[in-house]
Amino acid sequence: MNRIRTVIIDDEQPARDLILHFLSQYPQFDVVAEASDGFKGIQVIQEYKPEVVFLDIQMPKLTGFEMLELIDAKPLIVFSTAYDHFAIKAFEMNAVDYLLKPYSKERFATAISKVEAKVNSDSDNSEANKNLVKALEENPEQIHRVAIRTAQKIQVVGVDDINYFEAADDYVMIHTAEGRYLKEKTMKYFQNHLDPKQFVRIHRSYLLNIRELDRLERYEKDSHVVVLKNKEQLKVSASGYKLLREMLGF
Repeated sequence: MNRIRTVIIDDEQPARDLILHFLSQYPQFDVVAEASDGFKGIQVIQEYKPEVVFLDIQMPKLTGFEMLELIDAKPLIVFSTAYDHFAIKAFEMNAVDYLLKPYSKERFATAISKVEAKVNSDSDNSEANKNLVKALEENPEQIHRVAIRTAQKIQVVGVDDINYFEAADDYVMIHTAEGRYLKEKTMKYFQNHLDPKQFVRIHRSYLLNIRELDRLERYEKDSHVVVLKNKEQLKVSASGYKLLREMLGF
């Protein structure tokens, strides 16, 4: 019997214990690690390279969604969550299954059947996980922090600490007082998910935290620049200038 390497990630011990209890009826599943937060979850996924992950969403430090953005491995994902609104459609389309807490032994058995079918099909999960992350981006809720993976660590940056976002090919460069970080997202994503009263698209290349604005200056006859509190200068397009005038009321 081929063993299926399995990881359980949930911040609540009783929730992990329940999955362990249910999995005890399925000897083909080998639980190689557990994690109680997103940081540890990423570590165990990188270390054990599981085929299946039972993943909670609302966790401290990193959410399940943020974890999916940051992992290189592409395991099968079964959500185990009480988070039952916008993302359910995305789960149905792209995750192997989702278990809406509280769930029964019979409902768990259905999820196991779906996992086994996927494992036995030997299909590539990469596209499904990409589609899952893409579907989650359609959530209209505002974000209040950004999780970034650097060479050294996982960094979580609050949006209030971000000076501005800069377009960088297929990435976005996030500028803060502490440094710059690349994130594999689009400017459109951040524009759609940040508070429009705080962040304004001043140029196709720049999304500015208005709280960091010191002054607006004329650069040439028909162009302007913003000067930030840290003395950096950013170009302002005609449409960006119009938005700034509307926001600042002049």
